[in-house]
Amino acid sequence: HSYYAAPLKDNCIAAVSNYGIDFTCAVEVENVFATQFHPEKSGAIGLKMLKNFGEMSR
Repeated sequence: HSYYAAPLKDNCIAAVSNYGIDFTCAVEVENVFATQFHPEKSGAIGLKMLKNFGEMSR
């Protein structure tokens, strides 16, 4: 879909994607990390991302 949240401050942007326009797809503030997509539905790359995130948060 074409809905996305635009952060108020650029310093929390962790990742950007492009779907016709650039948009923020992940943010990070202190110990909170959030995505604007479903990595579990992104095939092997998304699963690898979730695995890496789990290992980093130990």
